[in-house]
Amino acid sequence: MAPDRLDDGFDSHTLRQALGRFATGVTIVTTTAADGSPVGLTVNSFASLSLEPPLVLWSLRRASASLAAFRAAPRFAVNVLAESQIELARGFASAHGHHFAAAAWLRGEGGLPLLAGAAACLVCETTAYQEAGDHELFIGRVQRLMASHEPPLLFQGGRYRRLGPLI
Repeated sequence: MAPDRLDDGFDSHTLRQALGRFATGVTIVTTTAADGSPVGLTVNSFASLSLEPPLVLWSLRRASASLAAFRAAPRFAVNVLAESQIELARGFASAHGHHFAAAAWLRGEGGLPLLAGAAACLVCETTAYQEAGDHELFIGRVQRLMASHEPPLLFQGGRYRRLGPLI
C-alpha cells in the first residue's frame, strides 16, 4: 500500500516519525579511549555494508562526547544486544558516564571492551570515517566475531521491542 501523499514540506520531527517506522536492531558500540578507559554508547544506526571484504557501518552524532575517542581508536566492537539486555541499552543511551559499572564485560584484544551475553559481537578495525550531515559515519572491517542463539533486541517507533512469531 502506498502512502496517502508524499510530503515535500516536512520538518525534522516528521522525518524522525517516518524513519521510526523502520525496525532496527540495537547495538552498543564500544572502544577504548587513549587513557585506556572503556567508551560505549547505544547505537541503532548499524548496518552490514559488504561481505567481501567483511565491512560494517554505523553512525554517531557529531555532538557526541564520545566522537573523539572513536575517531582516535584503531578498532571498535559492535555488541548486538539480546532482548534480555534492554536495561543495558537504556543505560548506554543515557548521558551519565558510568555505563560500564552496570554491565558484565571483559577486555578483549588490545583492551577492547566486549559485553557479555550479547546476541553477537563483531570486533572491527576502523577503516574509514567521514562527516555526513549532523553525524559521522564509521566503517569497520570485521576481524573477529561471536554469535549466540539469543533473540535480538529491536527498536521501532521510539520503543524497544522483541521479535514476534514467524510469518
